[in-house]
Amino acid sequence: MRVLLRWLLRRGRRSPRRLGQAYRSAAYRPLLPSQVRLRRFSLVGFARRGVDPAEVTAFLDQVAGDLARAYNEVATVREQNARIKEALRRWQSRQATTARELVDR
Repeated sequence: MRVLLRWLLRRGRRSPRRLGQAYRSAAYRPLLPSQVRLRRFSLVGFARRGVDPAEVTAFLDQVAGDLARAYNEVATVREQNARIKEALRRWQSRQATTARELVDR
């Protein structure tokens, strides 16, 4: 593991990719709800030819809402995951103490 970590650090990566994560290039930046809401499309042709601005705005608001909900859910799951890991660590510590006491008898 240490060899892999040194190799990754030499390649310029700050930390190794966690197992189970999707690959993303260094240039990838997740789309933020505010970016979707602020995105504007230019009209083509004369005056109102092209896309309907009201429909585009409604769609962008819907996408931004979905993204916001998804990000909130991810944050909630990460908090829950941290709580579960901490509870598991405490339980393992108690079990290790109990096992040592049994061995010492």
